[in-house]
Amino acid sequence: MKYAIVDIETSGGSWQRDRITEIAIYIHNGNSITNEFKTLVNPETIIPYYITQLTGITNEMVANAPKFYEIAREVVLLTQDCVFVAHNAPFDYRFIQAEFKRLGYDYHREVLCTVKLSRRVFPGYGSYSLGNICNTLGIEIENRHRAAGDALATTKLFEKILFETNGDFTPFVKAKR
Repeated sequence: MKYAIVDIETSGGSWQRDRITEIAIYIHNGNSITNEFKTLVNPETIIPYYITQLTGITNEMVANAPKFYEIAREVVLLTQDCVFVAHNAPFDYRFIQAEFKRLGYDYHREVLCTVKLSRRVFPGYGSYSLGNICNTLGIEIENRHRAAGDALATTKLFEKILFETNGDFTPFVKAKR
């Protein structure tokens, strides 16, 4: 089985109104990373100041970045035949689906959420936010709140979950939707 471990940064918290500003995808074969893709994305909207404060991504940084339609084919091909994995997967998945919907394309993958997996596999912690669970498990996050840094940390978390579950995610995978 192949997994597309994804993280995005956005111009805000609403998948209906806000847009992707950065995306990172690590393809994992159950043993190691086999491919990766990461890029800033021109959201074609203004990035609010509070988002820039959180992510460090400025309007100037994305001005000449590719627009989503310019990377859409790469995202489809890279994640094809993969389970979509993310920390708080509904957030990332809905944003990506919304970007594709704006292009007239339905994007569907099986989905696996490392927040839900972490709660089951590592019970008893007070917080399962990416920063807290990684800190608890000794996983370093470089470039927090940037897509590549958070996706790589999610990959390391995913590998720990893989080890603990012997790769049996059957009860956790959500069907394509």
